[in-house]
Amino acid sequence: MERIREGGGAPRGGYSRRSVLRLSGLAVPALAAPALLTGCGAPSAASAGNVLRVSQTGDPKTMDPHKQGDMTSMNALINMFDTLTTRGRDNSLQPRIALSWKAVEPKVWRFELRRGVTFHNGEPCDAEAVRFSIERLLDPSTKSPIVELRYVEGVKVVGRYTVDVRTSVHDPILPAKLSLFGGVVVPPRYLAKVGDEGFAAHPVGTGPFTFRHWQRDHELRLAAFDHHWQGRPHVDELVFVPAPNSSSALAALQSGGVDIVAGMTPDAAQQLAGYPGVRIDHHTGIRTSYLSLDTLTEGPLRDRRVRQALNHAIDVPLLIKAVLGGNATEVPAMIPRGAFGFDQSVKPFERSLTKARALLAEAGHPDGISTSITASNLDANVAEAIAGLLSRAGIRAKVNLLDPGTYSQRLTSSNHGALGPVYLAASTVWTMDGESMLQSNVRSDRRQSRWHHKGADRLVDREELSVDPDVRRRAFSGLQQLIKDEAPFVPLYQIDNIYVHNTRPSWTPGAAGVLDMASAKVAV
Repeated sequence: MERIREGGGAPRGGYSRRSVLRLSGLAVPALAAPALLTGCGAPSAASAGNVLRVSQTGDPKTMDPHKQGDMTSMNALINMFDTLTTRGRDNSLQPRIALSWKAVEPKVWRFELRRGVTFHNGEPCDAEAVRFSIERLLDPSTKSPIVELRYVEGVKVVGRYTVDVRTSVHDPILPAKLSLFGGVVVPPRYLAKVGDEGFAAHPVGTGPFTFRHWQRDHELRLAAFDHHWQGRPHVDELVFVPAPNSSSALAALQSGGVDIVAGMTPDAAQQLAGYPGVRIDHHTGIRTSYLSLDTLTEGPLRDRRVRQALNHAIDVPLLIKAVLGGNATEVPAMIPRGAFGFDQSVKPFERSLTKARALLAEAGHPDGISTSITASNLDANVAEAIAGLLSRAGIRAKVNLLDPGTYSQRLTSSNHGALGPVYLAASTVWTMDGESMLQSNVRSDRRQSRWHHKGADRLVDREELSVDPDVRRRAFSGLQQLIKDEAPFVPLYQIDNIYVHNTRPSWTPGAAGVLDMASAKVAV
């Protein structure tokens, strides 16, 4: 799904964002106009050449794909490294380094590999390279933050182009987990020669682009790989430019410094309506936002009725309209549309202040409750808006904003209360499977679980371990209904992927919003 707005008029939708916010009692955040947007247009094709320049919100943490676990890093690395499987633009799981796969035993997945694939240095990519790559990722000394392969116990080379991956339990979506973070293949001989530091300084993969130069916090420059198994990319050079805020990114776009700005917030994108030569593309995304409620610590949130009251009080459709400019889709029960396991029969909570107040009174809080919401300061507008919506039902929520680094550290810590009674979070379900959305925060023994329910644990085991897709689908349906009944979360929305670009590039992203640019073209 794609919607394009081009310069020449005000944003469509028939409503005033500011008036909707006022009517709902929400604070209206001030939006600064992006600097240097003068309407002068992008540089000519002749001056730009066959180079694609992409801006995202940050710089990669490292050039070593096994030592990062964030989408900003992966957006760059996926252009230098191939994975075993991949997601097509239709979101189906498709071959990449692996041509085919099947579960030959309940705990053994066999992968048949593509022949003739070579790393950028000429080293062959074969079963030994796959074995080395997975075992390196799992080696404690690597200190990889990637958790998707936690069930993998070992890898066996069956033939030069055949490899078996053995797991401790049946993992029904292991092939999907190998489509991004868990599936990157690295060159064993080169790593043995240069070591981890040398590899991170000059990475070598099998991907469509080769590493050329990286100046941290300035630019990462890649060149087309002439001998890629899928064919040479359409552009000669691919450049990633970090832009920590929307104003700098949009200024670079307007001045011709970049061609595509990815990760644009709805607020920032709306500022560009009316500028000539600028296009805003909206693609339905899979990144899902929600509130996590601490049901374990003594306090009002231990009462299901209070948690249900929060769900009734937060008008998600209004939140989407007023704060996100309509650029999101409501999620009823954590699993987003487009992911395996989504049950369309489970409907969102009715938005009713009357019901919210009645439930609070029934739970012994006729005058409401006081709590707090913790969020990254990148999500300040949404967090403040949610607090405003809750206040209408008598739920007084103080907003605590943290810098992204501190927020991430607390989120992934073993202390389930580190982010307070309520925190705002989001997950990119890049495997396109409901397991990835629920795996860390539902089952009682998981790191981010703040809800202990034996029925939920059994359903998680069923969807994670069953070999039968129908059994998994039924388990997901049960989980979504249970999540709605018990309300340990406030599911919010899956946000659109928004890309702002000039008239030079043409490119279609997938739902996960990964910046794999091999298929991109630029007008020259």
